[in-house]
Amino acid sequence: MSYLRIGTGYYKIVNVPMANGSKTKQITKWSRQNIIDDNSKDYLTDIDKYDGFTVIPSHSDYKQTIDGFYNLYNPLSHKNIENVKEDDIPYSIGFLKHIFEDQFNLGLDYLSILYQYPMQILPILCLVSEERNTGKTTFLNLMSWLFEDNTTFIRNADISSRFNNDWSNKLIIAVDEVYLDKAEDTERIKCLATAKQLKEEGKGKDKVAVDFFGKLIFCSNKVHNFIRIDESETRFWVREIKTFEKYYENFESKLKYELPYLISYIANRKISTPSRSRMWFKSEDIKTSALNKLKYHSKATVEKEIISFLKDRFDTFEVDTLKYCNAELIEALNNYNVRINTGHLSHILEDKWKLKSTNSSYLKYYLSRVPGSNKMSVQSEQNKGRYYTFEKEFIYAIN
Repeated sequence: MSYLRIGTGYYKIVNVPMANGSKTKQITKWSRQNIIDDNSKDYLTDIDKYDGFTVIPSHSDYKQTIDGFYNLYNPLSHKNIENVKEDDIPYSIGFLKHIFEDQFNLGLDYLSILYQYPMQILPILCLVSEERNTGKTTFLNLMSWLFEDNTTFIRNADISSRFNNDWSNKLIIAVDEVYLDKAEDTERIKCLATAKQLKEEGKGKDKVAVDFFGKLIFCSNKVHNFIRIDESETRFWVREIKTFEKYYENFESKLKYELPYLISYIANRKISTPSRSRMWFKSEDIKTSALNKLKYHSKATVEKEIISFLKDRFDTFEVDTLKYCNAELIEALNNYNVRINTGHLSHILEDKWKLKSTNSSYLKYYLSRVPGSNKMSVQSEQNKGRYYTFEKEFIYAIN
């Protein structure tokens, strides 16, 4: 039936045509008198009645009515196909291997968790590349085909807007060409990633607390700075996507043909990664070089300059450990054209890098000109004082 009575109000279910030829379901407020005018007064008695709206996601045991409430989560139209194997979906598997590469099994687990446990919190999946023809947008389209009306595409501005009722009940919240350069946007994204409830607000409507289970997927061509995150952040899964090595004609049509098989595959396969955190995956599982680059470029300029200086010293002195006291390091950084005071340096070393100073004797390295030539040689001497120890492995890890 196309009409609903929710509480004391009437609604109509409409299928809105989209530019790509598909239709999306919307529930629109409708007047009682319009229903009578279009049908008859007796028609009202046949309209299904509900106490209110609820949103409870499920793909394997979906219920439209739950304890007298109308479920706004949309059932999937795909039919289950038994015993689907990877060989039955070669284009889908090839595409997912292209997107996830060495993390392919994690990628399959991510899709399986989306289907099997839609309430489970998951990391923010970010696909980045400066190149074109990488498949980032195709991946977003694939998510839309798999989860249908439970997927929505929003803009950068929608993230910072207080009006969120058009995406607050969606499973997949996708943003193409994302660029969020404000610290408050990052904080909002981080909160959304782990939130179990959300204050839903629409224009002219009061805020209402609702369960939130949305999974954020970002795509961007700004590899190093599409968002600012700190060194300890664990909520982002960033993958840098390469261009396709081979062109397939009508590739998206091939993916669409395999959809029923792909969704049956992720619905029935055993998840290989055990749940090991509130976001299922451990931070070590989803760590990538693209994430490290993003963290590095999110650092303040002076911090990056300190890292660059220390890397240069490791290479110059050919050692794996360096020791500097505060005054020596500030003087050396000044010679390296890095201006920093004692308080700022201590904040970086102690608060951000969690280094502890030691009061003892230590080996100091320096360069000395070889007599009678223009060559420089590495020399060392014993100093005494309160110093910090810098390990090469640690400095390269935070780069």
